[in-house]
Amino acid sequence: MSPLALVSVSDKKNIIPFCTELVEKFNYKILSSGGTAKHLIEAKIPVIKVTDFTNSPEILGGRVKTLHPKIHGGILAKRKDQEHKKDIEAYDLELIDLVVVNLYPFKKTVEKGSKWEDAIENIDIGGPSMIRSAAKNHKDVSVLVDPSQYQEFLEESKKGELTESYKAKLALEAFQHTADYDTAISNWIKKAKGLQSNKYIESYPLIKTLRYGENPHQKAFWYGLNNIGWNSAEQLQGKELSYNNLLDLESALSTVLEFGYEEKDELTTERVTSVILKHNNPCGASTGNSASQAFLNALACDSVSAFGGIVAFNSNVDSETAINLKDIFLECIVAPSFDPEALEILKIKKNLRILKFSKDQIPKKKQTCTKSIMGGLLIQDSDNKENNEDSWISVTKNLPNAKESLDLNFAWKICKHVKSNAIVIAKDQQTLGIGAGQMNRVGAAKIALEAAKEFSVGGVLASDGFFPFADTVELADSYGIKSIIQPGGSIRDEESINICNSKGISMIFTKKRHFLH
Repeated sequence: MSPLALVSVSDKKNIIPFCTELVEKFNYKILSSGGTAKHLIEAKIPVIKVTDFTNSPEILGGRVKTLHPKIHGGILAKRKDQEHKKDIEAYDLELIDLVVVNLYPFKKTVEKGSKWEDAIENIDIGGPSMIRSAAKNHKDVSVLVDPSQYQEFLEESKKGELTESYKAKLALEAFQHTADYDTAISNWIKKAKGLQSNKYIESYPLIKTLRYGENPHQKAFWYGLNNIGWNSAEQLQGKELSYNNLLDLESALSTVLEFGYEEKDELTTERVTSVILKHNNPCGASTGNSASQAFLNALACDSVSAFGGIVAFNSNVDSETAINLKDIFLECIVAPSFDPEALEILKIKKNLRILKFSKDQIPKKKQTCTKSIMGGLLIQDSDNKENNEDSWISVTKNLPNAKESLDLNFAWKICKHVKSNAIVIAKDQQTLGIGAGQMNRVGAAKIALEAAKEFSVGGVLASDGFFPFADTVELADSYGIKSIIQPGGSIRDEESINICNSKGISMIFTKKRHFLH
Protein backbone atom coordinates (compact mmCIF):
# COMPACT_ATOMS: atom_id res chain seq x y z
CA MET A 1 0.00 0.00 0.00
CA SER A 2 1.28 3.47 -0.88
CA PRO A 3 2.20 5.70 2.07
CA LEU A 4 -0.04 8.72 2.59
CA ALA A 5 1.23 12.29 3.19
CA LEU A 6 -1.02 15.06 4.48
CA VAL A 7 0.25 18.37 3.10
CA SER A 8 -1.16 21.74 4.23
CA VAL A 9 1.26 24.65 4.17
CA SER A 10 1.05 28.40 4.43
CA ASP A 11 4.69 28.79 3.38
CA LYS A 12 4.78 27.05 0.01
CA LYS A 13 8.52 27.39 -0.54
CA ASN A 14 9.91 24.22 -2.21
CA ILE A 15 6.65 22.33 -1.68
CA ILE A 16 6.26 21.50 -5.41
CA PRO A 17 9.67 19.79 -5.88
CA PHE A 18 9.30 18.09 -2.50
CA CYS A 19 5.87 16.61 -3.26
CA THR A 20 7.00 15.69 -6.77
CA GLU A 21 9.80 13.60 -5.30
CA LEU A 22 7.49 12.07 -2.69
CA VAL A 23 5.16 10.90 -5.45
CA GLU A 24 7.69 9.87 -8.12
CA LYS A 25 10.46 8.34 -5.99
CA PHE A 26 8.66 7.13 -2.86
CA ASN A 27 5.19 6.38 -4.25
CA TYR A 28 3.36 8.65 -1.77
CA LYS A 29 -0.26 9.64 -2.19
CA ILE A 30 -0.88 13.31 -1.32
CA LEU A 31 -3.80 14.42 0.83
CA SER A 32 -4.42 18.17 0.90
CA SER A 33 -6.97 20.98 1.20
CA GLY A 34 -7.63 24.62 0.35
CA GLY A 35 -4.90 26.72 -1.18
CA THR A 36 -2.27 24.00 -0.86
CA ALA A 37 -4.37 21.50 -2.82
CA LYS A 38 -4.99 24.10 -5.53
CA HIS A 39 -1.25 24.89 -5.69
CA LEU A 40 -0.31 21.22 -6.06
CA ILE A 41 -3.01 20.46 -8.63
CA GLU A 42 -1.84 23.39 -10.77
CA ALA A 43 1.63 21.77 -10.73
CA LYS A 44 0.10 18.50 -12.05
CA ILE A 45 0.66 16.66 -8.77
CA PRO A 46 -2.15 14.17 -8.01
CA VAL A 47 -4.04 15.23 -4.87
CA ILE A 48 -6.77 13.70 -2.74
CA LYS A 49 -8.85 16.54 -1.34
CA VAL A 50 -9.56 16.45 2.39
CA THR A 51 -13.30 16.92 1.76
CA ASP A 52 -13.33 13.75 -0.37
CA PHE A 53 -11.17 11.87 2.14
CA THR A 54 -13.45 12.70 5.09
CA ASN A 55 -16.66 12.91 3.09
CA SER A 56 -17.32 16.13 5.02
CA PRO A 57 -17.44 19.70 3.69
CA GLU A 58 -15.31 22.61 4.91
CA ILE A 59 -17.54 24.65 7.22
CA LEU A 60 -17.60 27.93 9.10
CA GLY A 61 -15.80 29.81 6.33
CA GLY A 62 -12.90 27.36 6.36
CA ARG A 63 -12.39 27.40 10.12
CA VAL A 64 -13.12 23.66 10.18
CA LYS A 65 -11.44 21.55 7.50
CA THR A 66 -9.14 18.97 9.02
CA LEU A 67 -10.70 18.66 12.48
CA HIS A 68 -12.17 15.26 11.70
CA PRO A 69 -11.81 11.72 13.18
CA LYS A 70 -10.62 10.35 9.82
CA ILE A 71 -7.75 12.86 9.80
CA HIS A 72 -6.70 12.60 13.43
CA GLY A 73 -7.49 8.89 13.65
CA GLY A 74 -5.22 8.31 10.64
CA ILE A 75 -2.45 10.29 12.32
CA LEU A 76 -2.76 9.11 15.92
CA ALA A 77 -3.33 5.39 15.33
CA LYS A 78 -0.53 3.25 16.79
CA ARG A 79 0.34 0.65 14.17
CA LYS A 80 1.15 -2.18 16.58
CA ASP A 81 -1.60 -1.58 19.13
CA GLN A 82 -4.28 -4.30 18.87
CA GLU A 83 -7.12 -2.11 20.15
CA HIS A 84 -6.12 0.62 17.68
CA LYS A 85 -6.13 -1.95 14.88
CA LYS A 86 -9.73 -2.85 15.75
CA ASP A 87 -10.75 0.82 15.56
CA ILE A 88 -8.88 1.28 12.27
CA GLU A 89 -10.91 -1.55 10.77
CA ALA A 90 -14.21 -0.63 12.42
CA TYR A 91 -14.11 3.00 11.32
CA ASP A 92 -12.37 2.40 8.00
CA LEU A 93 -9.42 4.66 8.86
CA GLU A 94 -6.65 5.16 6.33
CA LEU A 95 -3.29 5.62 8.01
CA ILE A 96 -1.38 8.86 7.45
CA ASP A 97 2.38 8.35 7.46
CA LEU A 98 3.68 11.87 6.93
CA VAL A 99 2.31 15.26 8.03
CA VAL A 100 3.72 18.32 6.27
CA VAL A 101 2.19 21.41 7.88
CA ASN A 102 3.24 24.97 8.61
CA LEU A 103 0.92 27.53 10.08
CA TYR A 104 -0.98 30.66 9.16
CA PRO A 105 1.42 33.64 9.19
CA PHE A 106 0.22 35.06 12.48
CA LYS A 107 3.45 36.91 13.33
CA LYS A 108 3.59 38.65 9.95
CA THR A 109 -0.08 39.59 10.27
CA VAL A 110 0.32 41.36 13.61
CA GLU A 111 3.65 42.94 12.61
CA LYS A 112 1.77 44.73 9.83
CA GLY A 113 -0.54 46.26 12.41
CA SER A 114 -3.63 44.28 11.41
CA LYS A 115 -6.96 44.80 13.14
CA TRP A 116 -7.92 42.53 16.00
CA GLU A 117 -10.45 40.62 13.87
CA ASP A 118 -7.95 39.97 11.07
CA ALA A 119 -5.33 38.76 13.53
CA ILE A 120 -7.84 36.41 15.18
CA GLU A 121 -8.63 34.82 11.80
CA ASN A 122 -4.91 34.18 11.31
CA ILE A 123 -4.76 32.00 14.40
CA ASP A 124 -4.38 28.49 13.02
CA ILE A 125 -6.35 25.74 14.78
CA GLY A 126 -6.30 22.73 12.47
CA GLY A 127 -2.59 23.08 11.69
CA PRO A 128 -1.30 22.92 15.29
CA SER A 129 -3.71 20.06 16.01
CA MET A 130 -2.31 17.97 13.15
CA ILE A 131 1.28 18.85 14.05
CA ARG A 132 0.80 17.89 17.69
CA SER A 133 -1.01 14.66 16.77
CA ALA A 134 1.82 13.63 14.46
CA ALA A 135 4.50 14.63 16.96
CA LYS A 136 2.79 12.64 19.70
CA ASN A 137 2.69 9.58 17.46
CA HIS A 138 6.18 10.16 16.05
CA LYS A 139 7.13 6.49 16.33
CA ASP A 140 4.76 5.81 13.46
CA VAL A 141 4.32 9.21 11.81
CA SER A 142 6.87 11.77 10.54
CA VAL A 143 6.10 15.48 10.84
CA LEU A 144 7.69 18.38 8.94
CA VAL A 145 6.98 21.98 9.91
CA ASP A 146 9.56 23.93 7.89
CA PRO A 147 10.73 23.86 4.24
CA SER A 148 14.32 23.62 5.50
CA GLN A 149 13.53 20.04 6.64
CA TYR A 150 12.42 18.71 3.24
CA GLN A 151 15.78 17.79 1.76
CA GLU A 152 17.01 16.06 4.89
CA PHE A 153 13.79 14.03 5.04
CA LEU A 154 14.26 12.88 1.44
CA GLU A 155 17.89 11.96 2.13
CA GLU A 156 16.94 9.98 5.24
CA SER A 157 14.13 8.25 3.34
CA LYS A 158 16.57 7.07 0.68
CA LYS A 159 18.42 5.12 3.38
CA GLY A 160 15.34 3.02 4.12
CA GLU A 161 13.17 3.01 7.24
CA LEU A 162 13.51 6.22 9.21
CA THR A 163 15.30 5.84 12.56
CA GLU A 164 13.51 6.43 15.84
CA SER A 165 16.03 9.12 16.82
CA TYR A 166 15.40 11.04 13.59
CA LYS A 167 11.63 10.88 14.11
CA ALA A 168 12.08 12.05 17.70
CA LYS A 169 14.12 14.98 16.42
CA LEU A 170 11.26 15.89 14.04
CA ALA A 171 8.81 15.65 16.95
CA LEU A 172 10.94 18.00 19.05
CA GLU A 173 11.06 20.56 16.25
CA ALA A 174 7.30 20.20 15.77
CA PHE A 175 6.44 20.87 19.42
CA GLN A 176 8.87 23.81 19.45
CA HIS A 177 7.12 25.16 16.33
CA THR A 178 3.68 25.12 17.95
CA ALA A 179 5.06 26.45 21.24
CA ASP A 180 6.62 29.39 19.39
CA TYR A 181 3.30 30.00 17.62
CA ASP A 182 1.30 29.95 20.85
CA THR A 183 3.84 32.26 22.51
CA ALA A 184 3.39 34.83 19.74
CA ILE A 185 -0.40 34.68 20.12
CA SER A 186 -0.46 34.94 23.91
CA ASN A 187 2.02 37.84 23.96
CA TRP A 188 0.05 39.65 21.25
CA ILE A 189 -3.19 39.34 23.24
CA LYS A 190 -1.43 40.56 26.39
CA LYS A 191 -0.01 43.59 24.58
CA ALA A 192 -3.07 44.38 22.45
CA LYS A 193 -5.43 44.36 25.42
CA GLY A 194 -3.01 45.70 28.03
CA LEU A 195 -3.38 42.61 30.20
CA GLN A 196 -1.18 41.34 32.99
CA SER A 197 -0.06 37.72 33.02
CA ASN A 198 1.09 35.33 35.73
CA LYS A 199 3.49 33.67 33.28
CA TYR A 200 6.51 35.00 31.39
CA ILE A 201 6.75 33.31 28.00
CA GLU A 202 9.16 34.17 25.20
CA SER A 203 10.49 32.23 22.24
CA TYR A 204 13.78 32.83 20.44
CA PRO A 205 15.34 30.66 17.73
CA LEU A 206 18.95 29.51 18.01
CA ILE A 207 21.17 31.85 16.00
CA LYS A 208 24.52 30.27 16.70
CA THR A 209 26.43 27.95 19.00
CA LEU A 210 29.28 30.09 20.28
CA ARG A 211 32.83 28.83 20.76
CA TYR A 212 32.44 29.23 24.54
CA GLY A 213 30.99 31.56 27.14
CA GLU A 214 32.70 34.04 29.44
CA ASN A 215 35.43 31.42 29.94
CA PRO A 216 36.62 28.52 27.73
CA HIS A 217 35.13 25.87 30.02
CA GLN A 218 31.60 27.31 29.67
CA LYS A 219 29.29 26.33 26.80
CA ALA A 220 27.37 29.21 25.23
CA PHE A 221 24.52 29.68 22.78
CA TRP A 222 23.12 32.75 21.04
CA TYR A 223 19.34 32.92 20.68
CA GLY A 224 17.49 35.85 19.19
CA LEU A 225 15.41 37.41 16.46
CA ASN A 226 16.53 36.94 12.88
CA ASN A 227 15.63 40.28 11.37
CA ILE A 228 16.69 42.88 13.92
CA GLY A 229 19.39 43.51 16.51
CA TRP A 230 22.90 42.08 16.49
CA ASN A 231 22.01 39.18 14.23
CA SER A 232 21.06 41.68 11.52
CA ALA A 233 24.24 43.74 11.88
CA GLU A 234 26.56 43.38 8.89
CA GLN A 235 29.93 42.01 9.96
CA LEU A 236 32.32 43.39 7.36
CA GLN A 237 35.34 41.42 8.53
CA GLY A 238 36.98 39.65 11.44
CA LYS A 239 36.56 36.53 13.54
CA GLU A 240 33.18 35.26 14.71
CA LEU A 241 31.61 37.22 17.54
CA SER A 242 32.14 35.69 20.96
CA TYR A 243 29.89 35.67 24.03
CA ASN A 244 31.93 38.46 25.62
CA ASN A 245 32.03 40.44 22.36
CA LEU A 246 28.23 40.46 22.20
CA LEU A 247 27.87 41.59 25.81
CA ASP A 248 30.39 44.40 25.32
CA LEU A 249 28.92 45.45 21.96
CA GLU A 250 25.51 45.73 23.58
CA SER A 251 26.88 47.99 26.32
CA ALA A 252 28.98 50.09 23.93
CA LEU A 253 26.14 50.69 21.50
CA SER A 254 23.65 51.39 24.29
CA THR A 255 25.99 54.07 25.60
CA VAL A 256 26.65 55.76 22.27
CA LEU A 257 22.91 55.74 21.44
CA GLU A 258 22.43 58.31 24.21
CA PHE A 259 23.94 60.83 21.80
CA GLY A 260 21.95 60.06 18.65
CA TYR A 261 22.81 57.62 15.89
CA GLU A 262 22.91 58.58 12.24
CA GLU A 263 24.21 57.58 8.86
CA LYS A 264 27.05 59.45 7.14
CA ASP A 265 26.83 63.25 7.21
CA GLU A 266 23.42 63.22 8.93
CA LEU A 267 24.48 64.28 12.44
CA THR A 268 23.47 67.89 12.09
CA THR A 269 22.08 68.71 15.51
CA GLU A 270 24.57 66.73 17.59
CA ARG A 271 28.29 66.16 17.22
CA VAL A 272 29.99 62.81 16.84
CA THR A 273 30.43 60.61 19.91
CA SER A 274 32.84 57.73 20.42
CA VAL A 275 32.75 55.28 23.33
CA ILE A 276 35.51 52.82 24.21
CA LEU A 277 34.31 49.94 26.34
CA LYS A 278 36.06 47.15 28.24
CA HIS A 279 34.48 44.40 30.32
CA ASN A 280 31.02 45.99 30.11
CA ASN A 281 32.17 49.41 31.36
CA PRO A 282 33.03 52.53 29.37
CA CYS A 283 36.71 53.31 29.86
CA GLY A 284 36.61 56.42 27.69
CA ALA A 285 34.05 58.55 25.87
CA SER A 286 34.01 61.86 24.06
CA THR A 287 31.87 64.04 21.85
CA GLY A 288 33.77 66.02 19.21
CA ASN A 289 33.54 67.70 15.84
CA SER A 290 34.73 64.56 14.05
CA ALA A 291 34.90 60.82 14.63
CA SER A 292 38.68 61.03 14.74
CA GLN A 293 38.70 63.74 17.40
CA ALA A 294 36.03 61.95 19.44
CA PHE A 295 38.01 58.69 19.40
CA LEU A 296 41.36 60.25 20.31
CA ASN A 297 39.80 62.19 23.19
CA ALA A 298 38.04 59.02 24.43
CA LEU A 299 41.32 57.11 24.19
CA ALA A 300 43.13 59.74 26.25
CA CYS A 301 40.90 58.95 29.23
CA ASP A 302 42.43 55.48 29.75
CA SER A 303 44.59 54.17 26.91
CA VAL A 304 45.76 51.22 29.01
CA SER A 305 42.25 49.84 29.58
CA ALA A 306 41.32 50.52 25.94
CA PHE A 307 43.75 47.78 24.85
CA GLY A 308 41.60 44.84 23.69
CA GLY A 309 38.42 46.89 24.02
CA ILE A 310 35.45 47.72 21.81
CA VAL A 311 34.82 51.07 20.12
CA ALA A 312 31.39 52.38 19.14
CA PHE A 313 30.63 55.47 17.05
CA ASN A 314 27.30 57.18 16.49
CA SER A 315 28.29 58.36 13.01
CA ASN A 316 30.34 57.42 9.96
CA VAL A 317 33.95 56.24 10.30
CA ASP A 318 36.26 57.93 7.79
CA SER A 319 39.85 57.21 6.76
CA GLU A 320 41.37 59.67 9.26
CA THR A 321 39.61 57.86 12.09
CA ALA A 322 40.64 54.47 10.71
CA ILE A 323 44.30 55.49 10.75
CA ASN A 324 44.01 56.22 14.47
CA LEU A 325 42.04 53.05 15.17
CA LYS A 326 44.57 50.74 13.55
CA ASP A 327 47.31 51.79 15.96
CA ILE A 328 45.71 50.03 18.94
CA PHE A 329 44.63 46.44 19.50
CA LEU A 330 40.83 46.31 19.51
CA GLU A 331 38.33 43.46 19.51
CA CYS A 332 35.45 45.16 17.68
CA ILE A 333 34.41 48.42 16.04
CA VAL A 334 30.73 49.23 15.47
CA ALA A 335 29.31 52.22 13.59
CA PRO A 336 26.37 53.07 11.33
CA SER A 337 28.64 53.34 8.27
CA PHE A 338 32.26 53.20 7.09
CA ASP A 339 33.97 54.93 4.17
CA PRO A 340 35.49 52.44 1.69
CA GLU A 341 38.92 53.96 2.33
CA ALA A 342 38.47 53.43 6.07
CA LEU A 343 37.66 49.76 5.55
CA GLU A 344 40.76 49.26 3.44
CA ILE A 345 42.89 50.67 6.25
CA LEU A 346 41.19 48.64 8.97
CA LYS A 347 41.25 45.38 7.00
CA ILE A 348 45.01 45.24 7.52
CA LYS A 349 44.07 43.85 10.96
CA LYS A 350 42.40 40.64 9.78
CA ASN A 351 41.05 39.53 13.15
CA LEU A 352 39.44 42.88 13.95
CA ARG A 353 35.67 42.53 13.97
CA ILE A 354 34.06 45.40 12.05
CA LEU A 355 30.28 45.74 12.33
CA LYS A 356 28.05 48.03 10.35
CA PHE A 357 24.89 48.53 12.38
CA SER A 358 22.49 50.80 10.54
CA LYS A 359 19.86 52.89 12.26
CA ASP A 360 17.06 50.72 10.82
CA GLN A 361 18.50 47.61 12.47
CA ILE A 362 18.27 49.04 15.97
CA PRO A 363 15.21 47.60 17.73
CA LYS A 364 12.70 49.90 19.33
CA LYS A 365 13.61 50.66 22.90
CA LYS A 366 13.45 47.57 25.05
CA GLN A 367 10.45 47.64 27.36
CA THR A 368 11.94 45.15 29.81
CA CYS A 369 15.28 43.62 30.69
CA THR A 370 15.80 40.15 32.09
CA LYS A 371 18.41 38.53 34.31
CA SER A 372 18.58 34.94 35.44
CA ILE A 373 18.90 33.89 39.06
CA MET A 374 18.88 30.43 40.60
CA GLY A 375 15.48 28.95 39.85
CA GLY A 376 14.03 31.95 38.07
CA LEU A 377 14.19 35.26 36.25
CA LEU A 378 14.16 38.87 37.36
CA ILE A 379 12.35 41.18 34.96
CA GLN A 380 12.18 44.96 35.18
CA ASP A 381 11.34 47.94 33.01
CA SER A 382 14.34 49.00 30.96
CA ASP A 383 16.15 52.15 32.10
CA ASN A 384 15.75 53.84 28.73
CA LYS A 385 13.59 56.90 29.28
CA GLU A 386 14.88 60.12 27.76
CA ASN A 387 16.67 62.57 30.02
CA ASN A 388 14.11 65.09 31.20
CA GLU A 389 16.26 68.08 32.01
CA ASP A 390 13.16 70.11 32.83
CA SER A 391 12.86 68.07 36.02
CA TRP A 392 16.46 68.76 37.09
CA ILE A 393 16.88 71.31 39.84
CA SER A 394 19.82 73.44 40.88
CA VAL A 395 20.25 73.16 44.65
CA THR A 396 23.25 75.48 45.19
CA LYS A 397 23.83 79.22 45.13
CA ASN A 398 26.09 78.90 42.10
CA LEU A 399 24.53 77.78 38.83
CA PRO A 400 26.50 75.84 36.20
CA ASN A 401 27.51 77.99 33.26
CA ALA A 402 26.74 77.00 29.66
CA LYS A 403 29.94 74.99 29.20
CA GLU A 404 29.51 73.19 32.51
CA SER A 405 25.89 72.41 31.62
CA LEU A 406 27.02 70.65 28.45
CA ASP A 407 29.59 68.68 30.41
CA LEU A 408 27.08 67.74 33.10
CA ASN A 409 24.65 66.43 30.49
CA PHE A 410 27.46 64.47 28.80
CA ALA A 411 28.77 62.98 32.06
CA TRP A 412 25.27 62.02 33.22
CA LYS A 413 24.61 60.08 30.02
CA ILE A 414 27.88 58.17 30.34
CA CYS A 415 27.44 57.52 34.07
CA LYS A 416 24.13 55.78 33.36
CA HIS A 417 26.06 53.01 31.57
CA VAL A 418 28.82 52.52 34.17
CA LYS A 419 28.43 49.74 36.76
CA SER A 420 27.41 50.98 40.19
CA ASN A 421 28.70 52.57 42.29
CA ALA A 422 29.70 54.85 39.41
CA ILE A 423 31.49 58.21 39.21
CA VAL A 424 32.40 59.98 35.96
CA ILE A 425 34.72 63.00 35.69
CA ALA A 426 34.39 65.00 32.47
CA LYS A 427 35.45 68.25 30.87
CA ASP A 428 34.90 69.59 27.35
CA GLN A 429 32.55 66.65 26.74
CA GLN A 430 35.34 64.18 27.30
CA THR A 431 35.71 61.65 30.11
CA LEU A 432 38.82 62.20 32.23
CA GLY A 433 38.29 59.51 34.83
CA ILE A 434 35.74 56.73 35.47
CA GLY A 435 35.23 54.89 38.74
CA ALA A 436 33.12 51.76 38.21
CA GLY A 437 31.61 48.99 40.28
CA GLN A 438 32.90 49.99 43.70
CA MET A 439 31.36 48.98 46.99
CA ASN A 440 31.27 52.58 48.27
CA ARG A 441 30.74 55.82 46.43
CA VAL A 442 33.73 57.73 47.74
CA GLY A 443 35.91 54.81 46.64
CA ALA A 444 34.55 55.13 43.09
CA ALA A 445 35.20 58.89 43.27
CA LYS A 446 38.83 58.35 44.37
CA ILE A 447 39.45 56.06 41.38
CA ALA A 448 37.88 58.50 38.92
CA LEU A 449 39.58 61.60 40.32
CA GLU A 450 42.99 59.97 40.62
CA ALA A 451 42.70 58.88 36.99
CA ALA A 452 41.81 62.44 35.96
CA LYS A 453 44.62 63.96 38.06
CA GLU A 454 45.22 67.68 37.51
CA PHE A 455 43.02 67.66 34.39
CA SER A 456 39.94 67.53 36.63
CA VAL A 457 40.40 71.21 37.58
CA GLY A 458 37.37 73.03 36.21
CA GLY A 459 35.67 69.75 35.33
CA VAL A 460 32.39 68.17 36.40
CA LEU A 461 31.50 65.06 38.37
CA ALA A 462 28.51 62.77 37.76
CA SER A 463 27.29 60.19 40.25
CA ASP A 464 24.71 57.51 39.42
CA GLY A 465 23.37 57.54 42.98
CA PHE A 466 23.05 60.04 45.80
CA PHE A 467 25.87 60.88 48.25
CA PRO A 468 25.24 59.15 51.59
CA PHE A 469 27.85 61.45 53.12
CA ALA A 470 29.52 64.71 52.17
CA ASP A 471 32.94 63.05 51.75
CA THR A 472 32.60 62.73 47.96
CA VAL A 473 31.96 66.47 47.61
CA GLU A 474 34.96 67.29 49.80
CA LEU A 475 37.15 64.99 47.70
CA ALA A 476 35.82 66.50 44.46
CA ASP A 477 36.67 70.00 45.69
CA SER A 478 40.24 68.96 46.45
CA TYR A 479 40.65 68.04 42.76
CA GLY A 480 39.17 71.31 41.48
CA ILE A 481 35.74 70.03 40.38
CA LYS A 482 33.42 72.99 39.66
CA SER A 483 30.04 71.30 39.13
CA ILE A 484 28.32 68.09 40.24
CA ILE A 485 25.29 66.19 38.98
CA GLN A 486 23.63 63.49 41.09
CA PRO A 487 20.11 62.18 41.82
CA GLY A 488 19.77 63.64 45.31
CA GLY A 489 17.51 62.07 47.90
CA SER A 490 19.93 61.38 50.76
CA ILE A 491 18.97 62.33 54.30
CA ARG A 492 22.32 64.16 54.34
CA ASP A 493 21.78 66.10 51.12
CA GLU A 494 21.97 69.37 53.04
CA GLU A 495 25.54 68.60 54.17
CA SER A 496 26.67 68.14 50.56
CA ILE A 497 24.82 71.30 49.47
CA ASN A 498 26.41 73.34 52.24
CA ILE A 499 29.94 72.25 51.29
CA CYS A 500 29.22 73.03 47.62
CA ASN A 501 28.04 76.53 48.61
CA SER A 502 31.10 77.13 50.76
CA LYS A 503 33.45 76.01 47.94
CA GLY A 504 31.66 77.74 45.06
CA ILE A 505 30.64 74.43 43.42
CA SER A 506 27.34 74.20 41.57
CA MET A 507 25.23 71.07 41.99
CA ILE A 508 22.28 69.66 40.08
CA PHE A 509 19.77 67.10 41.38
CA THR A 510 18.24 64.96 38.61
CA LYS A 511 15.75 63.27 40.95
CA LYS A 512 16.44 60.02 39.11
CA ARG A 513 19.18 57.49 39.79
CA HIS A 514 20.77 55.06 37.33
CA PHE A 515 22.05 52.04 39.28
CA LEU A 516 23.49 49.35 37.03
CA HIS A 517 24.31 45.92 38.46
